Formats: sequence, C-alpha cells, structure tokens
Amino acid sequence: MLGGPDKKRRSRDPERTRERLLQAGFREIYRSGFQSASIDTILAATNVTKGALYHHFESKDALGYAIVEEVVATLPRDRWILPLQRSNDQDAIDALIGVVRAIPTRPRDIKGGCPLVNLAQEMSQLDEQFRKRLERIFHAWQGAVAMVLRRGQSQGTVRRDLVPEETASFLIALVEGYEVLAKNAQDVKVWEVGIRNISEWLRSLRPPRESRRGGRRILKKHVVRQRRRF
Repeated sequence: MLGGPDKKRRSRDPERTRERLLQAGFREIYRSGFQSASIDTILAATNVTKGALYHHFESKDALGYAIVEEVVATLPRDRWILPLQRSNDQDAIDALIGVVRAIPTRPRDIKGGCPLVNLAQEMSQLDEQFRKRLERIFHAWQGAVAMVLRRGQSQGTVRRDLVPEETASFLIALVEGYEVLAKNAQDVKVWEVGIRNISEWLRSLRPPRESRRGGRRILKKHVVRQRRRF
C-alpha cells in the first residue's frame, strides 16, 4: 500500500511522537486549562496509544511540566529574549518598542490570552513544580529586558535613575495586564491601545535631551532670567 512503510516509520519515531504529544497537549491545555485537560482528547488528536504516552511521560503532571519547559517557554524566548539579544546595534528603547509592537494581535491570540499567564494564574498556588518552572520563564524574560536597559544606560539612551530589574518587571506587568484586559473584553482594540500606551511609557525612559547630548543642562527659566539682566 502506498505510503504504508513511511507511515510505520513515522509512528515508530519516538522523538516525533513525543513532539506531537507536547504540541497536542499544549493546545488542549491552552483551550481547557491544565486541570480540565483531557488525556483522551490529546491521544485522539495524535493517534497515539495511552501506553505510548506514558512511555514518554509518566503522568499527566510530567506532561504538563514538559509542556511548560519545552513549549510555553519558547513564547517569551522567541518574541522577547532572542530579538533583544540580537539588538546590540539598536537603540535600547527602540528595540523594546519594536518587540512590543511585534506581539500578535490576531483575534485568536486575544481569545485565549497568554499561555504563560493562564498557567501561572491556574497552577502556581496548586503545584510547586509548575510554579518553579513558570517562575524561571518570567526570570529569563525579566533578565533579557533588564540587560537591554543596562546597555541603554551605559550608552546614555536610558535614564540612569532607573533600576533595570524593577523596570523590566513593570514592563512585563504592563504587557501581561493588557493581554488579560484584551482577553476579558475579547477585543483586539484593547490590546492595540495597550501597545500604544506601553510604547509611550517606554519612550519616557529616555533621559532628557540635554543629558543625551552630553552638554550642560540649562533649564528654560534660567535662560529667561539671564535674558532679563540685559
């Protein structure tokens, strides 16, 4: 039968089977939440037996942990961490604004919300292993943003009075907060407003123009006073 041997080889590929289970599990958890996620639904979507699933993951919890580490973690990595790591030749604030503007705003993305936040809200207080894994993702995200802010401070394009780690946490809170608001409203426009507001806030992190030029800061009122003397 045409395609028969190839199909058998694919079904016997353990790495491919494991990846299919991870992706199907992620979709089911994203749709239903971890606690309500159905193993039978995951198996039906992958055409994998229960025995094969438990060969790769000893329990539903083990599958969930792997999904956090290998699927959910790729979202901030691909959208934030890697682009920021590649932005060494770019203005720090421009780099951050560019990443924010690149976040998908499709209705299907708004409908389900952020998978990372969804799991953090559902599982952090229920399962310490989930909480620790999710915390590592947030820390990596925070670290990448803080790195860019420190670089901007050293280049004179970010205010020196800021604490990079704290500012990075605030940025993450802004992004995730607007995503929650957009999910609740089921309205892409809410997220579009969020992008504009976050971008404007990021611009406020630049130092005053006088200090960026490296010259002496002269306030307008001082200039006026000097002119009145003549």
